[in-house]
Amino acid sequence: MNTEPHIASAFDRDLEAIQAMIMKMGGLVEAAILDAAQALESRDEDMANGVRKGDEAIDALEFRIQQEAARVIALRAPTAGDLRTVLTVMKIAASLERMGDYAKNMAKRAVVLTQMSPIEGSTGTVRRMARSVSVMLKDVLDAYIHRDVELATNVRKRDVDVDQIYNTLFRALLTHMMEDPRNITACMHLHFIAKNVERMGDHATTIAEQVIYLVTGTPVEESRPKGDTTSISHIED
Repeated sequence: MNTEPHIASAFDRDLEAIQAMIMKMGGLVEAAILDAAQALESRDEDMANGVRKGDEAIDALEFRIQQEAARVIALRAPTAGDLRTVLTVMKIAASLERMGDYAKNMAKRAVVLTQMSPIEGSTGTVRRMARSVSVMLKDVLDAYIHRDVELATNVRKRDVDVDQIYNTLFRALLTHMMEDPRNITACMHLHFIAKNVERMGDHATTIAEQVIYLVTGTPVEESRPKGDTTSISHIED
């Protein structure tokens, strides 16, 4: 009796269930990014606290995805191409979880900043960065679902735009600090928030590279385009 069609069908069903969780997780992360930026700009503590609380659901989904993916590998013993798909899903989930953490960190600092004098123009710039990253995330998940290498490559290139906005904000914050030392604490919080958003862009780019590898079977070798010219380039909150 040939059981291969049954096994393949079972694998497909398992993968569809995991992919549905990935898309749900991606939607939660996208909303967290936008809500954290909105909470910062509108000085809305309730919204910020909602983002912090919502990270629990993102973490729970990531745990379920990793568990299910490990179960599929153990139970279905997928062959090379299918195994690459499962491993890609696990890596995407890990990147999404980190993006959720960065959104939570943004929200935590947004609450602190409600007690300080606003820094002119900074929160709008952060919101613009966050919007760019949220669109990158949406597009890269679409690229994953549709196995669209061209779209994934486009997302990878767009990380430079996020870096450039970050550079502009970084210089503006330095100016505010030099002009009035009373701005230093608020500007440092804003810098950490901006760096969190910039790192989210890096994770969206990492997902894009995973999609390219999934479809082509070839790792992305060329250096990632980067536009972060600041000397503080690896701050993680």
